[in-house]
Amino acid sequence: MTALNNPEQPIKVLVIDDDKSMRQSLVELLDAAGMQVDALPRANQAIDHLTRFPADVILSDIRMPGMSGMDLLESIDTDQAPPLVLISAHGDIPMAVQAMQKGAYSFLEKPYEPRRLLSVLTHAAEQARMRSSNARLRERLFQLSGLDRLMVGQSDPVVALRRDILDMADIPAPVMVMGETGTGKELAVRALHDLGRAPDAPFLALNCAALTPTSFEAEMFGVAGEAEGRLIAASGGTLFLDEICTCPLEVQAKLLRVLEDKQVLPIGASQPVPVTLRILSATNEDVDQAVAEGRLRQDLLFRLNTLTLTLPPLRARRNDISLLAMHFLTEFARIYEVDQPELSQDDLAALLAHDWPGNVRELRNTCERRVLSARRGTGSMASAIQNAPGLDDVPDTLREAVAAFERELIGKAITAHEGRMDAAAAALGIGRRTLNEKIVKLGLDKEALI
Repeated sequence: MTALNNPEQPIKVLVIDDDKSMRQSLVELLDAAGMQVDALPRANQAIDHLTRFPADVILSDIRMPGMSGMDLLESIDTDQAPPLVLISAHGDIPMAVQAMQKGAYSFLEKPYEPRRLLSVLTHAAEQARMRSSNARLRERLFQLSGLDRLMVGQSDPVVALRRDILDMADIPAPVMVMGETGTGKELAVRALHDLGRAPDAPFLALNCAALTPTSFEAEMFGVAGEAEGRLIAASGGTLFLDEICTCPLEVQAKLLRVLEDKQVLPIGASQPVPVTLRILSATNEDVDQAVAEGRLRQDLLFRLNTLTLTLPPLRARRNDISLLAMHFLTEFARIYEVDQPELSQDDLAALLAHDWPGNVRELRNTCERRVLSARRGTGSMASAIQNAPGLDDVPDTLREAVAAFERELIGKAITAHEGRMDAAAAALGIGRRTLNEKIVKLGLDKEALI
């Protein structure tokens, strides 16, 4: 990006030089390049002047009456102030080295080469703007609290989503949460429970694809005198039916009976047990199409969709991508105990150019890969995006999927803790012996991970 390519936000340069003709020459050059310029004859005026003219970069002579350019460099906070480019007809290599060691962005000699000067100022300004943008993102994340931290974003769709969650959380009616894979449906469901009238009550999540007609009654209703059913144990709380369209039809009929009668009859019992459950469900499918295809009972749908909550895909909230990326980078930098990588201009361009078919979940995984590559001092957002697994990498069976997930998780833990197995086991929440057994079973090469 150059000043000429961004006329709406021209680069602001503060020129400081006691030589009037040199000062005027610099102003004319920078103005012709499309930059916004202000000029001062003395360096001691710079600090106060920056409050009125928030420059992106300072271009200062070194040898001036009173405060020199080197004195100005020592007086400013290089982490907060605009980058300082020094220019002098009396400069030499030792002076340039000293200036760079003290925090100067660059050092140029007079007579200057115009293209070189414009290039240095442009790059310095871009770096300053990226630093400011990262600081604003961190400040926004710091100010987030409650639901804002669960559903990060400032775009209109997410603001509306948070408002709807707050409105629905206090209503005991059933809520169906809809959205593409990776949009955060489970997060929204948990927020509906946690912000509701009974956040400390039980929360029972059922993966409907895993429910079978043969085991449903014993597991969910219980067996008299032997085991309390999960529905009875969750009474007074929330029942979450995940991916409801995948539920077997026979199980749908039994669930419908529970919802209508508000009671369950354990196997072998003579009397039903009353249950009180708030029903929340989620799906990434078109429910009307599922009903038309006979995969979802219409009467069950009517019991579940009293209220509906639709989560927007990430492509519909592109203004949130940088904030979400910063959020995930901060999270994973803390988990892996590394310095958080900054978001460069190229990183932002790569983030915004990607379509994110996997939505927020894909972005989160991408940021994790970026942090892991930062541990080795390499990587970029573009490379982290390109390393995303394709559909051909998805395991064919549940067992293969679980093994692949365990292999990836254990590998990351071993890498993060640099081969310290006790620390890796503690991070994974398993014993050292269990970790060793899994390494052998999964065929992991521990030495290759360190």
